[in-house]
Amino acid sequence: MFHKEGYKIIVITLVLVIGGVLAIDWFIDIEWLKLLLSVTLLVFLILILQFFRNPKRHTKLENHTAVSPVDGKVVVIEEVFEKEVFNDKRIQVSVFMSPLNVHVTRYPISGKVSYSKYHPGKYLVAWHPKASEENERTTVVVDNKNFGQILYRQVAGALAKRIVNYAKVEDQAIQGGDSGFIKFGSRVDLFLPIDADIKVELNQKVKGGESIIAEKV
Repeated sequence: MFHKEGYKIIVITLVLVIGGVLAIDWFIDIEWLKLLLSVTLLVFLILILQFFRNPKRHTKLENHTAVSPVDGKVVVIEEVFEKEVFNDKRIQVSVFMSPLNVHVTRYPISGKVSYSKYHPGKYLVAWHPKASEENERTTVVVDNKNFGQILYRQVAGALAKRIVNYAKVEDQAIQGGDSGFIKFGSRVDLFLPIDADIKVELNQKVKGGESIIAEKV
């Protein structure tokens, strides 16, 4: 299964690869070169297909848990001052996605979307300390009866040139549900209440919609 954000790119890539293979067969007579170029095009197609894959996830709906919004590796767990929405201290958990990860963004909790905003910005590498505040990004806040308000932020990276955010104010968020997509590598920051019980560690690999990031009873 592929994400809808990739349909157009997949079709264009497929057409180009087929056209390229036919052109290689028609214009090139050297067998080893013909094979090398054809395999290169095939590998490129496979990379595009795997990037836009959208595997089914089995999210256990629970108000007292916050799940990872994306696939990737936990690169930040720290207490920070969140100044866009809350203006108070929060625990930030950031998950970095490589180009090989699934790039679907999922709602970390169920509840009502109370804030959703797009910010234009730079394209610093995703692990840069200022990426969360200076890069192109979207900020979404979901109100949940256990956690109160949880904020998650899609952050563009050096390769990510398009962030897609489906969350709109007053939408009903369903934990693990599709809330957006980031094309070609980036990270997502999750801002949790100070008293949330963090269940992940630095460098831990997590799976969007399934891995539990925090609990709050």
